[in-house]
Amino acid sequence: MNDQEKIPKINSPRVFGVRPNSEFAFGIAASGKKPIKYSVKNLLHELSINENGLITGKIIKTGVYDLLIEVENEFGKANQNLKIVVGEDISLTPPMGWNHWNCWGPKIDENKVREAADYIVSSGLKDHGWTYVNIDDGWQGERDPKTKALQSNDKFKNMKGLCDYVHSLGLKIGIYSTPWRKSYAGFMGGSADTKDGQILGDDDGHTIGKYHFEEQDAMQWAEWGIDYLKYDWNPIDVESTKRIYEALRKSGRDIVLSLSNTTPYDLTEEISKYAQCWRTTGDIIDLWESTDQWWQWSVKRIAFLQDKWIKYARPGHWNDMDMLVVGYVGWGNPKPTRLTKDEQRSHVSLWALMSSPLLLGCDMSRLDEFTLSLLTNDEVISINQDLLGQQGFLIRNDCEEKIIVKVLKDGSKAVGMFNLSNEPRKIELLLNEINFRAKVKIRDVWEQSDLGIFEKSYKTEIQVHGVKLLKITPIV
Repeated sequence: MNDQEKIPKINSPRVFGVRPNSEFAFGIAASGKKPIKYSVKNLLHELSINENGLITGKIIKTGVYDLLIEVENEFGKANQNLKIVVGEDISLTPPMGWNHWNCWGPKIDENKVREAADYIVSSGLKDHGWTYVNIDDGWQGERDPKTKALQSNDKFKNMKGLCDYVHSLGLKIGIYSTPWRKSYAGFMGGSADTKDGQILGDDDGHTIGKYHFEEQDAMQWAEWGIDYLKYDWNPIDVESTKRIYEALRKSGRDIVLSLSNTTPYDLTEEISKYAQCWRTTGDIIDLWESTDQWWQWSVKRIAFLQDKWIKYARPGHWNDMDMLVVGYVGWGNPKPTRLTKDEQRSHVSLWALMSSPLLLGCDMSRLDEFTLSLLTNDEVISINQDLLGQQGFLIRNDCEEKIIVKVLKDGSKAVGMFNLSNEPRKIELLLNEINFRAKVKIRDVWEQSDLGIFEKSYKTEIQVHGVKLLKITPIV
């Protein structure tokens, strides 16, 4: 850690949504030399903060409340405003965290989840805003004979204890389910053919049964302390979405609802009233270019087909481009991603520009220096977490070069210049393409360096499948 890195810096979102009378839990993300002292000015009397920077409590009255977060260590101080919005919308910035599927597939157990949570803390990712530790398909056991709520299997012997452990680290935890009778991996789903929840027949179970158990399951998840639900089936439909939304609301706990997988576009307006996130794609693979397999969605295939979804993205409701495939991934057999370093930078840049949820799918025990550099660049993350909540859009859509712009809350614009060709390429951005006609300041976000003052245009060479990610600010 160099001298600059020792100075405390707040990396939390600047806004947080919570429903009235729901459990409030907001962890201050702060980097710098430990120990760090956390404090809040204008802290509501209903809330309290512990020594690790976790703010908890319950707020009954709807409204908007402005706090000032402060952190301090032996090398200095930092502060940042936090706007608390008490109302119906939660997840006012795209969720950030980890999901086990792209690493472990169905080979998941409680110890692997605990270890992932530990690594989020020990690696420093927590200090940069990575919050959720999400269990995917593979935890499900049988239904409780009395409550009919789905219980965990032998790989997860103490789900409440696991939730408590993750919360003790200042993190949040997610779970997986489906309205089908069986999940993709063949585990118990959220519906059945009988009132007691038994599954009849020997088919794949990928249909919705006559009897539904959303309310029983949601109450069980709330009792355990679940914060996030990945709800997975195809085709996604409004009726099932509304049922699970209402069950989660009835549970009394704020649980983020994330729909998977490909959302029918013509249903998105209605679905977005209920869900916080919904997948706009099939399942991602760790390739830049698509193969001839229709079900394999490469980074390039996903990223440049998002413009039509723009009108649905807004604070509390996000278009989900699936998980990040950096680091070690492998769906049960983790190995280094097949993306080059330049492709990985492009991948993270695209997800940031598009305001997509940022969910890692990698083996957290093998986070190398380069992967950590991708995931701890706070300027890149801040583009994703920007208060305005707008999704980026294409302003140049050529075969070999593309430019995406995202409008930011402070009046500046984030711009991604992408080289899709198979050789290094010089790309020029005309400032009038982004509606800036006077002088501007340009900053290289990945390098965290100021490039200077420009007028009319900016030109640079970009490596194969690489990116130049810029923050452009008008000079007034």
